[in-house]
Amino acid sequence: MHLTLQQLRLFEAVSRHGSYTRAAEELHLTQPAVSIQIKRLETQTGLPLFEQIGKKIFPTAAGKAMYAASLDILGRVEDLKNTVEELKGVVKGTLQVSVVTTAKYFMPHLLGMFLQKYPDVEPKLKFTNRAGVMERLMNNEDDFVIMGQVPEDGDLEAYPFLNNILGIVAPADHPLAKKKKITLKALTKERFLKRERESGTRYVFDKMLEDKGLHIEPYMELGSSEALKQGVMAGLGIAFLSLHSVQLEREAGKLTVLDVEGFPLKRRWYAVHSKGRKLSLVARTFLDYILTESHHVLNVEYE
Repeated sequence: MHLTLQQLRLFEAVSRHGSYTRAAEELHLTQPAVSIQIKRLETQTGLPLFEQIGKKIFPTAAGKAMYAASLDILGRVEDLKNTVEELKGVVKGTLQVSVVTTAKYFMPHLLGMFLQKYPDVEPKLKFTNRAGVMERLMNNEDDFVIMGQVPEDGDLEAYPFLNNILGIVAPADHPLAKKKKITLKALTKERFLKRERESGTRYVFDKMLEDKGLHIEPYMELGSSEALKQGVMAGLGIAFLSLHSVQLEREAGKLTVLDVEGFPLKRRWYAVHSKGRKLSLVARTFLDYILTESHHVLNVEYE
């Protein structure tokens, strides 16, 4: 078989997504172009690599073997590329990081400053919820991931690098806005907007309520911190949010952080990867950068 790296990249993407269309979008190609290359790969193999069941495609036995080989070959090519760059001493190449959605309020700033220093780095930043980040972490798809709640797993390396301050946020004109030392029990009477159950922020809040023997049924469940902010500003209720995400709204006088007993909660953001993963020079350099420079770059302090 005379396989090309491009064919293997296309095959790997189609297998991972289970879709020609999504693979084409990821690789900036047309769907017919991807289909043609997969057909050529099947011709060289002499066996079908995918089968369609309903509207979905699945790898055949030959496809599963090809996928394993693709991961191995593409991984070795990437390792070779990283080794060559390290020998040159040049911070250059791909940086793949997945981030929980709440961290989107500061990660682009950190990455932007890093790229000013290392312009030859090619960043690939993916935002998803905690469940998505965990799936990518378990599949070893990124150099590392950024999350607030690290699972108890001895096979993971976690590096704390930035404070994650969480508080109860309300509209600026909320009746409780000027009250002091509000009890958490008193807040159970308020309409609460919450993230979806897969959210790390939601997990922290619900666990804290459970530990105190309290329960707050969400008035509404929303899929992002941005949606929660908009809901709070619209007067739909109050919410538990990372204060990173509401800095501009607080400065503009649109939102306020309620003075609740035991708040704000202080947690940490972590960079996490599998213990067995060998970080490239680019990944190690970016990890060192956020560990040492994140507080200086963001220059944000919370009460």
